[in-house]
Amino acid sequence: MMNSLIKLLLFQALGEAVAYELSLPIPGPVIGMMFLFFHLLARDTEDQSLTTFSTRFLGYMTLLFVPAAVGIMLHMERIAKEWIPITVALTSSTAVSIAITAFVVRRFRK
Repeated sequence: MMNSLIKLLLFQALGEAVAYELSLPIPGPVIGMMFLFFHLLARDTEDQSLTTFSTRFLGYMTLLFVPAAVGIMLHMERIAKEWIPITVALTSSTAVSIAITAFVVRRFRK
């Protein structure tokens, strides 16, 4: 379990270092997730300990959304005024993300 946590933190640190050194506008953890994704694609077998740890860890992820939800509630009046652009932006960005993810996974699975 500890090895899996260390592996996740190392990929995050690697992503942070790359983002910092190259002055990229992409957050370091996102770059780290890409590195982890490609690392897992390159392996022939599934990393069972990482799967087990990630499944347990995901159970606690909802706690991280509480501060964001409180922040949204503070700006409810503005959200009510601008709900159409917000809805369009969220819907289109979700669709684009799903399409790109499907393309990348299909491309690297061949």
